[in-house]
Amino acid sequence: MASRRRLGPSAPFPPWARISVTPQDPNDRVTRVAGATDHRKHWRVAEEDVSSGANAVVRSRTLTLLVLGAVGASLAVALGSPVVTAVIGLILFGVLHNLLEIRYVVGRFGSVLGRPFLDLLVALVTGIVVCRLLAGVIGPPARLAEIALGYGVLLAAAQHVLDGRRRVAAWAVIGVAAAVSLAFPGYHVVVLAHLHQVVPLFFLWEWSRRITSRRGRQAFRAVQLLWVVAVPAVVLSGLLDGSLDADPGFVRSVVGDGHAVLASGALPGTAATVVGLRLLTVLAFLQTMHYVVWVALMPRIAPDASASFEARAPWLTGPRLWAVGFVAAAVFAVLFGIDFTRGTTMYAALSSYAAFVEVPVLFAMLVGAGRVSASTPASGGGVRPPASEALPFSAAASWALAPLPPLPPLPPTGGGSRTVGLRPDATSAVAPDPELGP
Repeated sequence: MASRRRLGPSAPFPPWARISVTPQDPNDRVTRVAGATDHRKHWRVAEEDVSSGANAVVRSRTLTLLVLGAVGASLAVALGSPVVTAVIGLILFGVLHNLLEIRYVVGRFGSVLGRPFLDLLVALVTGIVVCRLLAGVIGPPARLAEIALGYGVLLAAAQHVLDGRRRVAAWAVIGVAAAVSLAFPGYHVVVLAHLHQVVPLFFLWEWSRRITSRRGRQAFRAVQLLWVVAVPAVVLSGLLDGSLDADPGFVRSVVGDGHAVLASGALPGTAATVVGLRLLTVLAFLQTMHYVVWVALMPRIAPDASASFEARAPWLTGPRLWAVGFVAAAVFAVLFGIDFTRGTTMYAALSSYAAFVEVPVLFAMLVGAGRVSASTPASGGGVRPPASEALPFSAAASWALAPLPPLPPLPPTGGGSRTVGLRPDATSAVAPDPELGP
């Protein structure tokens, strides 16, 4: 009663009083009625909440438009000269995008890549690397061994992330696919090269759950389907044949007449046909968008994954990783200039780690029935995974992730936890809540 006399007569709380100034205790009403000055704070909080929601929608739209612009630019350069686009993109961004791709996958989905499974995965992929390096010496047996090891990765991933009927069904499908690939190894290589380019679709789809606006989320996903499905379908249909050009242009000194590049993206026997040119154009376009996602987009919109990876491997922070990428790109540029065929063989071998580390995560996302979980919490608060999830090459047996703000500002290009004076247009378009709609 004394407390009631001090606070005054009871009265129903107006709608604005439901907004808490102290988010740690949303039910604390004493603070809200302590004085008139707090009322103004509540109104400001309400206005800021509304403004933040509106800004998130605008920023989500901006991000979608930026990706759409990248789609148009990538299609233009791929149609203009698919050989030049494929070669220059590979030289400039090939190695770097692999490093950034590994950083995101390991940082975001480290719970799927725990040990001892990670040790088995590294061993199998190392076998694939060796087979690819020896393919020019041994010939078809090395190619068949590579295919078998690749399906071994799929079997191990299914064993690791699936259970029950899903696991049995996955094993059956993998067995049939392995038989087909071993019977037609030439087709296997080309199909695998094209499929790898569309992998970002699944990671962007999963990331888009953070977009709070349902309409904004659907628009963002529609743009991803545009470049992964619609554009390749239009090119393969022949509607754009008048714009295709197989001239190697200024990379002729590196690739010669470009036949080797055409063969890398075409089905066996089609390299010298218009079908082969269409397939190369699709590959050059998808490859360019692949680089856009991993080099330009993901480091900006997913700083939490970068921070998580750096917590596991503190010796490989953002600037160091980018430096390694640029130095390796310079080395490979020299190799490509000396012998393009051998350079691409070595690149394809080493890039196997980035390509196959995604396999268990994709299994978990697509058919794992929710068994995939991010290494970092969407909202603030730290997390300490078990020691078994530490990277096999990490100096620490276990790691902890420092709390992250719900809407962090854009990180520097190299990623990590440091920030720069940029507007957080892309990152602020997301919220730490789970998906709000389909």
